[in-house]
Amino acid sequence: MIKVGIIGFGKMGKIRAEAVSVDGRGKVVGIYDENSDTLTDRYACYESAEKMISSPEFDALFICTPNFLNKSLTINALRSGKHVFCEKPPAFTAEEVEEIIQAERISGKKLMYGFNHRHHESIQRIKHLIDSREYGNLLWMRGRYGKSVDVSFYDDWRSKKAFAGGGILLDQGIHMLDLFLYLGGRFDDVHAFVSNLYWNMDIEDNVFAILRNNETGVVASLHSTMTQWRHLFSLEIFLEKGYVVLNGLKTSSGTYGDEILAIAKNRSTAPAATWEDEERIQYQTDISWSSEIEHFFSAIEKDSPVMIGNSNDALALMQTIDSIYAQK
Repeated sequence: MIKVGIIGFGKMGKIRAEAVSVDGRGKVVGIYDENSDTLTDRYACYESAEKMISSPEFDALFICTPNFLNKSLTINALRSGKHVFCEKPPAFTAEEVEEIIQAERISGKKLMYGFNHRHHESIQRIKHLIDSREYGNLLWMRGRYGKSVDVSFYDDWRSKKAFAGGGILLDQGIHMLDLFLYLGGRFDDVHAFVSNLYWNMDIEDNVFAILRNNETGVVASLHSTMTQWRHLFSLEIFLEKGYVVLNGLKTSSGTYGDEILAIAKNRSTAPAATWEDEERIQYQTDISWSSEIEHFFSAIEKDSPVMIGNSNDALALMQTIDSIYAQK
């Protein structure tokens, strides 16, 4: 039984605790949260994150805290001999991720990041189709991920750069960028516009980015926004012999609509593909939370590498984000 501690018992901490319980190979034996209102009689409550990190009670720690704490808590937990699962973003810059990787190597412990969208069934289906080359080589990708916020956002730590590290890109667009890297490999050229035209905070509310893999020629287009007055997730992938379009996403908030994957394999006759040619798959259940726990616990039990959401994935992602922010 893997003894688990959770640092930060807000929304994400509770989601992780439930997933650990459902998996059955681990047990949450302690939590810490600075807000006493979130504490519960179900688990032992620690008075500080530092005491949890130093305690011999835990094999693995889940870090579900505001962004600015992720780096230091991860490094300290690794140095204390704990396996670590940390929510995104891993840190504020790629240079900071390199510091984490150094601590990880010295510790010999497992480190995994909550790049949750990789674990959706629809994304796994897309990944398989691309890797199989059944539809030929990947040509281009377009991702739109947007939401609406209201004035209450000013009171959220996510609205303050010192705590969040950035705006909508680090909050939400990071997931779409991670999918681009997962599905399309690295990106060498990055061109972006980063703006703050509406909310007038010290973080961005829109990012438009174009990325290119110079080896394969694959281009990806990203729009990440918090001035889209309805929540939307859309990932379009076009290959030599067909296309895959994912609209909607099952999420904990339930605000992105039905998760529907459309697949069409036909481009030889104009029109290349009609609506009737599409295979449509609707995913009714979000298995991503359980899939992440399964992957993390298996790596611990088998002493095998973390393959999805590891520190090298985190470094490549933050290098891309650094390149976008450099063009403000």
